[in-house]
Amino acid sequence: MTRRERRKPDEKQHRTASIGEALASYLTQSGLAPRVEQAAVIPEWEGLVGPQIAAVTKPLSVTQDGLLFVAVTTHGWMTELSLLEPELLKQLNGKPGRQPVARIRWLLQR
Repeated sequence: MTRRERRKPDEKQHRTASIGEALASYLTQSGLAPRVEQAAVIPEWEGLVGPQIAAVTKPLSVTQDGLLFVAVTTHGWMTELSLLEPELLKQLNGKPGRQPVARIRWLLQR
């Protein structure tokens, strides 16, 4: 007799979820999924802004209200990127359904 055959009729059958499924379920139930999706701009940074900008910057964090902190290597780049901010925000916010990045705070990398 197999294990399944020995199971009592009222015993609940359950499927073992993968870690990814369990984590996705937890994030959805806890309301954290939108924040995690918003923070995805950090690992996607180079693909969103291009290799030239990515080489002189490092995204650090995103606040709940959409403020993205980015470290920059020089004052010159900080000035240039400040001027490019509207265009960069369009690139960062191009994914539908993602909470937008509202502003970028440029910080001099030390």
